Amino acid sequence: MPKTKTSFFCQNCGTQFSQWMGQCKACGEWNTIVEEIIDKGEEKKAWKSDDSKKVSIQNIKDVSEVGEIRIDTKNDELNRVLGGGIVNGSVTLIGGEPGIGKSTLMLQIALHLPSVKVLYVSGEESASQIKLRAERIGIQSEQCFILTETNTQKIFKHAQEILPELIVIDSIQTLHTQFVESSPGSISQIRETTSELIKYAKETGVPIVLIGHITKEGVIAGPKILEHMVDVVLQFEGDRNHIYRLLRANKNRFGSTSELGIYEMQGSGLREVKNPSEVLISKKDEPLSGNAIAATLEGIRPMLIEIQALVSSAVYGTPQRSATGFDTKRLNMLLAVLEKRAGFQLGAKDVFLNITGGIRVDDPAIDLAVISAILSSSMDVALPDNCCFAGEVGLSGEIRAVNRVEQRILEAEKLGYDVIFISKYNKIKTSDYQIRVELVSKVGDLVRILF
Repeated sequence: MPKTKTSFFCQNCGTQFSQWMGQCKACGEWNTIVEEIIDKGEEKKAWKSDDSKKVSIQNIKDVSEVGEIRIDTKNDELNRVLGGGIVNGSVTLIGGEPGIGKSTLMLQIALHLPSVKVLYVSGEESASQIKLRAERIGIQSEQCFILTETNTQKIFKHAQEILPELIVIDSIQTLHTQFVESSPGSISQIRETTSELIKYAKETGVPIVLIGHITKEGVIAGPKILEHMVDVVLQFEGDRNHIYRLLRANKNRFGSTSELGIYEMQGSGLREVKNPSEVLISKKDEPLSGNAIAATLEGIRPMLIEIQALVSSAVYGTPQRSATGFDTKRLNMLLAVLEKRAGFQLGAKDVFLNITGGIRVDDPAIDLAVISAILSSSMDVALPDNCCFAGEVGLSGEIRAVNRVEQRILEAEKLGYDVIFISKYNKIKTSDYQIRVELVSKVGDLVRILF
């Protein structure tokens, strides 16, 4: 009788150990190491693959170029993040908090593809629950098939019967294989079931989308190797108390990872936000100090965002520096530049910064809007409603040029802004635009023009 093999795994980070210990040496967590059966000594036959194909060594010059065949998801936001659609034979992992809308998004995609046979596998909901959600979304499709199953061998058997063109798994943490005896959701089960699904996708050319849970730290639950195994890792994020959801690509073997998709959660499902600038800028009845508009880029998409700043006298001994959606260290750097190069005494004041809409921006081109909002709040003078900013601030107080400034200017012009402040080191023709382009070289120039 074959010997059963066991090993010890950390349930937090997935590190394997030869014996039990109280603390994981990799992540430092206590009491997270458990023993799992990794091999019962049986021959694995996850699914019948074609072993008759002979694989030979090829010179890279002799390899024929084959274009990526993609499935159009009929969802512009998802297509943008994926790079044009779902690639045949790929495995995509989408993670997010409970209740954020992962299952709703993938069910909408499955129902929106009338020409693609989709197998929706659910290990968390019954078929009647999925039917109720589909009726709420209000889309009918004859090519969407529901399977409530968690055993991978049975899933492969049903897939060979109907031959789907796309498979959605909701969720990977509920699946289990008969070749691993640990419970569903454990490190061994997630790794083994994912490996079987990847082998199926690569050999049949059927793309698979996996829905995954995340931990309280905001990372996808399971071993880190899970993200290395799949082709695409998407993060679905947002505040459940707000209506907007953001879809980002943390990893994409077939496209860029800098794209952003924005959705609005409604009673009938997720609605694509075609123009994010309109939802990220709040409507005001009267001018308010501390508000500035920045022209930024997410991938190839230009959009305008609103920066809010509040500067007040420090009540306690140490002034507070707080930023939401912006790097706090960069905020401290910009405050030091304003104090050293522009003469503003901000060292004894509390400074709070917020980017509206709940998004996080790493684009250095919003520096100019950040310091404008801070100065506006500090002087209690509202900025004009018709101006926006695009420029990076250096340590010597100079306004540095930013990339693809033409797209930023055109976006501001399209949304009806009259003035945009950019660096004079951007070599552009200001006469080419209907919007007035103000060129500034130092922080002091900006202060003189605005205040």
